[in-house]
Amino acid sequence: MNRIKIGQLGVGHMHAYKFGTLIRYPDIFDLVGVAEDDPHQRSISGRHAVYQNARWLDSDELLSTPGLDAVLVETEERHLIPAALRCIRAGKHIHLDKPGGESLPAFQDLLAEAERRSLTVQMGYMYRNSPAIRFCIEAVRGGLLGRISTFDAVMSRHDGEAFRQVLKTFRAGASYIFLCHLVDLAVILFGKPERIIPLSTCTRNDGVVDNGLAVIEFAGGLTATLRASIVEAGGFQRRNLVICGDKGSIEVRPLELEGDRAGGRVFLTLLDDVGEFKKGTHEIPQPPLEDRYDGQLLEFARIVRGEIANPYPYDHELLVQRCVLNACSDWLGNDTSVNP
Repeated sequence: MNRIKIGQLGVGHMHAYKFGTLIRYPDIFDLVGVAEDDPHQRSISGRHAVYQNARWLDSDELLSTPGLDAVLVETEERHLIPAALRCIRAGKHIHLDKPGGESLPAFQDLLAEAERRSLTVQMGYMYRNSPAIRFCIEAVRGGLLGRISTFDAVMSRHDGEAFRQVLKTFRAGASYIFLCHLVDLAVILFGKPERIIPLSTCTRNDGVVDNGLAVIEFAGGLTATLRASIVEAGGFQRRNLVICGDKGSIEVRPLELEGDRAGGRVFLTLLDDVGEFKKGTHEIPQPPLEDRYDGQLLEFARIVRGEIANPYPYDHELLVQRCVLNACSDWLGNDTSVNP
């Protein structure tokens, strides 16, 4: 089995530590190195333990590496789309960290260029491959919960001044950088929304959007509330989602265990026995915890090899990004209607 020849472009994204996931799978990934052209960014973020034995290159060296198959794009968020487009134009498959920029046309152009070149764009939405979330997706699609009426999800934190300064680089703050995960899950489960109402606020006088909220309406009267705050005591531990139907409900609480390990606790409530699942409320056993990005990057390798199709094609990623910007439109001011 040929290994995927891969490198990482940038270290400024808050999830750039996933470089360590590549290191753990040397039989799958032929890791050529990491590129960071900004000396200041490299001096700050490049000190992370995962880069201790990394080979450092500049971006030109990385993209001109003979036989390079793919690139993880992990620049600072505001540079993601230009960096990703550069990789696509160099003929490389990309894993692109999220979200997809503040400009919908720029993201649309990126996807169009990738599609024209038959190149993979895998977005770094970490919950997609979580076993707990996969259980939810299968339960909804299989009708286990009956007719769904509500979806409520929270992805909060509690942060100080340093992180507030990071959020200042995004016009929509916490809504932009965290609600995107929850929007992605809602779109995976329920498809294209009919209406999105952004309701995010600032709780301080520094202009940082630190209290994110969006309400989404889907077909059939289904409503979703999505929250992402950075001023919530115990916020990380309270990350959860609840899906309610007329035959049953699911709660994932928390979304991740042991800090940021993939896989949360899943509680299923049913009015009646359904197959292997008994009526009442029961915790659903989950597989052993794994690192947050293992499943996603192993899936990326299979896509790049052509073993499977990308389960999240270009049109899905465009719809998610349109909805993310719509959920932030009270601060971005973009015309990002979910309607064509």
